[in-house]
Amino acid sequence: MNLFEKGSKFIMGVLSGNPQNEPLHYGEVYGLWSHLSATKAGVDTYQVYINHTGDEELKAFLKQVIENSMKPAIKEVEEVLLHNDIAVPPTPSERPDADLEQIPAGARFQDSQIAYMVAAEIAAGVTSNAALMSQSIREDIGTMFASFGAKKAKDGAALLQIMKTKGWLVPPPLHLETKQQQH
Repeated sequence: MNLFEKGSKFIMGVLSGNPQNEPLHYGEVYGLWSHLSATKAGVDTYQVYINHTGDEELKAFLKQVIENSMKPAIKEVEEVLLHNDIAVPPTPSERPDADLEQIPAGARFQDSQIAYMVAAEIAAGVTSNAALMSQSIREDIGTMFASFGAKKAKDGAALLQIMKTKGWLVPPPLHLETKQQQH
């Protein structure tokens, strides 16, 4: 048996059975750690946005995303990293509630700005989750990132509806008719 065959048998032995017993590869570790760090920072950022928004529907949306998408993802990724003896990034302190009227108008984010910043973060998150899913060789890690991406897509669709309803969405030029339709 040559060295390649021995290595293949070893890898097949390590990468078979329960995925949770398989080692993480370096890309998975980096992806998990980076995702966790970004999600923790995202919670902090969304808390700032909550303090700046005067729109109750947007505020409720942000709170829902934190509680139903971000915090469960943080818990799930932390469990995987800690189970694999990998230190987790620090968690920022919870932001206190602020009185919107105490934030000077020139320093305050507008509701439409917040919606656009969150929409951009959601779009980047969907892309990032797809990339992390595609590099995973452990099924449980790939499935976890697929689930996070699906939640982000659902949150994005909900935010899009809010933006349309509030009149915050500025569409690009709409293509309504072609030259063939004009003749």
